[in-house]
Amino acid sequence: MLKKEELRDLSLKANAVRRHIIEMVYNAGSGHPGGSLSATDILVALYFHIMKYDAKNPKWEDRDRFVLSKGHAAPALYAVLAEKGVFPVEELLTLRKIGSRLQGHPDMRKLPGIEASTGSLGQGLSIANGMALAARLDRKLYNVYAMLGDGEIEEGQIWEAAMFASHNKLDNLIVFLDRNKLQIDGETETVMSIEPIADKWKAFGWEVREINGHNFNEITEAVEWAKTVKGKPVMIIAHTVKGKGVSFMEGAVHFHGKPPNDEEYEIAIKELDEERKEIMGNLGGGE
Repeated sequence: MLKKEELRDLSLKANAVRRHIIEMVYNAGSGHPGGSLSATDILVALYFHIMKYDAKNPKWEDRDRFVLSKGHAAPALYAVLAEKGVFPVEELLTLRKIGSRLQGHPDMRKLPGIEASTGSLGQGLSIANGMALAARLDRKLYNVYAMLGDGEIEEGQIWEAAMFASHNKLDNLIVFLDRNKLQIDGETETVMSIEPIADKWKAFGWEVREINGHNFNEITEAVEWAKTVKGKPVMIIAHTVKGKGVSFMEGAVHFHGKPPNDEEYEIAIKELDEERKEIMGNLGGGE
């Protein structure tokens, strides 16, 4: 269980990240707000509480690794890395601009802190597998974390990678499924049903746990449990809300890849500012 101060700090950080996401996508005039907002709390928990990570030395050999397989949620990862201090926060507003290091999908060749260039869906789990196996071969103790989209796991390569991870007993691999139940063309169960998803991962030899992906206590407790699992990779199915934190984006499929207009931007920022005040009031602490 997180301390009150830890919960407050993580909640405020998530609020700041969501504000960055809205500002970035609005200023760029393009991007993917929905899946970035649903992934925010997990990323904040990983980078600000769970992972061994040194923002001043993002190539530290013993760091934990994170692979954003659903690469279109790059705004969330960029905002987290900037808040962590890997690069200046001011650079966030260059998202998708010509010459920017912050393109629509993460590029490890250009931006520090990016472990893998992703965006072609289905490939990130294979990359994470390689990192986890390399840790074993190099006798390193770092963990590898990855995030998959629920629409993404309709890709066949995901299941090849799932077999590889269990066959090789990659128990230093902890994967989150961002189960927001929506993809670009609609509900996952309408486009290509993935249920019963927990049973499928179990059948592929994984340990599985389901959580509320917006509850910091559940996120952190799930990871602590995952670290105790031996001989198997772990899948944490995180039930989330696409567009979380912005009322008119929550559960709205068209905000998968649509920026807010001027009026929507003002509403979103106002809501996030109000949420910040509520966090400060409920969890204590002054400005």
